[in-house]
Amino acid sequence: MPGADCSFFFMKRIALHTLGCKLNYAETAAIGKQFTAIGYTVVGIDDGADIVVINSCSVTASADRECRQLVRRSLRHSPNAFVAVVGCYAQLQAEQLAAIPGVDLVLGTQDKFSLLKFINNGKKKTHTEISVSCIGETNGFGLASSAGFEDRTRTFLKVQDGCDYSCTYCTIPLARGKSRSAVLSEIVRQAREAVELGYKEVVLTGVNVGDYGRNDGTNLLALLKQLVTIDGLFRIRISSIEPNLLSDDIINLTANSEKMCKHFHIPLQSGSPDILKLMQRRYKVTDYSKLIYKLKNKIPDIGIGVDVIVGFPGETEENFRQSYNFLRDLPISYLHVFTYSERPDTKAITMSGNVDVAVRRKRNNMLRILSDKKKNAFYSEMIGKELEILFEEPDENGMVKGFSSNYVRVSHPFSGNMTNNFSNIEVNRVEENICFGELKGIKKSIELIAS
Repeated sequence: MPGADCSFFFMKRIALHTLGCKLNYAETAAIGKQFTAIGYTVVGIDDGADIVVINSCSVTASADRECRQLVRRSLRHSPNAFVAVVGCYAQLQAEQLAAIPGVDLVLGTQDKFSLLKFINNGKKKTHTEISVSCIGETNGFGLASSAGFEDRTRTFLKVQDGCDYSCTYCTIPLARGKSRSAVLSEIVRQAREAVELGYKEVVLTGVNVGDYGRNDGTNLLALLKQLVTIDGLFRIRISSIEPNLLSDDIINLTANSEKMCKHFHIPLQSGSPDILKLMQRRYKVTDYSKLIYKLKNKIPDIGIGVDVIVGFPGETEENFRQSYNFLRDLPISYLHVFTYSERPDTKAITMSGNVDVAVRRKRNNMLRILSDKKKNAFYSEMIGKELEILFEEPDENGMVKGFSSNYVRVSHPFSGNMTNNFSNIEVNRVEENICFGELKGIKKSIELIAS
């Protein structure tokens, strides 16, 4: 900060903790880089810190509860730490968070990028300070990328924020405002810099990534076409995309470009037509099915992940069975299963047909078991095939893990320069939803490390 006395920052320690999505992680990294730039050292939340920042999520009640528990946990390890809670939960329930003993600062989704100016001297406050801007007036876009912060294998790049959809269970539009996007040229610049720093995977994140550029005269396809022209050995992954926004042109680009990951995470939420209608989703079950089969026909080994919610108000046993059977019969790779959680100020909370919590848990467990079966079947299809794996750091047992383009997790004994390089592995077995195989070669690139 120009003109500010930053001497008090020297050698201080900051702990950052992210709850929720990869978008939140990218934003936490952007905040962290502001602090490391002025001399802070990043430590774990249990390792003793001068400042603790919790970037909150409010998708479910459990996310709210975890945030409150983290505040208390951080203060047990760092009783004199300045504690700031920022993000979605802070935006929606600022007073609730401010009432937790030891919380010094609560910042909303837009205000969190100005955290430094609220820190003052980093000393605890006698009263919690709250700064939560009206989300309905939000037009700004907080740029965020995890490049240059921790992980050197993949970077999460925020391209879009907010949502114009009106799903009856969701608070995200209330927490993040209307849909808006980063400038295309700025995203390309950040992606290019990440590749020059040595990152091998660029993950595009947002609340509704497929909505990118809609209000700015461009679209996601135009962005992807620019990104695949960047020089270097790397790949591009879309974190998640709504089924109604996954166009034939994006599918064709994915099929024909080596830089596009052969993997889509596509939210469904329910395989019951009646429940999907109550959720106010923008597609039908039949539309979703056609999309999945189109993808499998175009890219046979594509990995497909699916979000699904169980226990939504009005979900009868028959509705759940419809959803279960629909997912069972689809050629998908894995599920992310969420138990419906009542959220304040949503339409769903006023709906009749409340599902007992024990029934919700049972249905969640059934779908998690189905997900394991789906993943094992998909991984087993990879036996005998050669996959290009981007490996991470080796663990204490001398094994290194990584993912293929189609999001298959592979483990292999570490050797040579496997970390952050593409290794060709011929899969020969699957154990506990992890693939193993024979190393066929390592593809290296000349990295331009930015000075």
